[in-house]
Amino acid sequence: MISGSKIRIERWGRALLAALVMGVFSTSSAWAFDLAELMGLLAQQKSGEARFTEQRFVRGLEGPLDASGVLSFTAPDRLTRRTLSPRPETMSVEGNTLTLSRSGRTRTLALDSMPELLGMVEAMRGTLSGNAQGLQRHFRSTLSGSAGGWTLDLQPIDPRLAAQVRSMRLSGRGGEVLGIDMEFIGGDRSVMTITPERGTGAAAAATPARSAP
Repeated sequence: MISGSKIRIERWGRALLAALVMGVFSTSSAWAFDLAELMGLLAQQKSGEARFTEQRFVRGLEGPLDASGVLSFTAPDRLTRRTLSPRPETMSVEGNTLTLSRSGRTRTLALDSMPELLGMVEAMRGTLSGNAQGLQRHFRSTLSGSAGGWTLDLQPIDPRLAAQVRSMRLSGRGGEVLGIDMEFIGGDRSVMTITPERGTGAAAAATPARSAP
């Protein structure tokens, strides 16, 4: 005959085992979304176009500096930013070649000669193309969230870039980038909101997870 205390112990043991199993599966689910999975989702988008608005908070100036325009991307490395306001200008990057056009004038530079711009471009291109190796050549990355809403925090590795850029945060959903928040050494900050042109299969998308303070 089995005693009541032994039955209670066995029930307690089964309950504990069930709790542990549920805990293991819950933890596995939380860990399931990693950088490789995110990069896989992003890599599915080969090209796209989106509208953007940007607020640049400059230390010493009252209120943000606003800009808006169109972003376009073609894998693996062509990125174009066409600013429409406050004044028309175009920045196009392909490989290490940066082309700037403003007021009918065009200038071509090596991208790696401008560390601040290099950081923004490589973070964008590496993320939009799903190129984890390229991204990690320039940044230490920390991913949080899930496919339904993720945040990718980037810390510059290159000393020249780290001397200009404190951190970058990209937010998104699935294979879409939703916003970019950059903090610069010295206190300046840039917050970009991106709205997709859905008909183009854009790799950039709607409202960022963070807004300006």
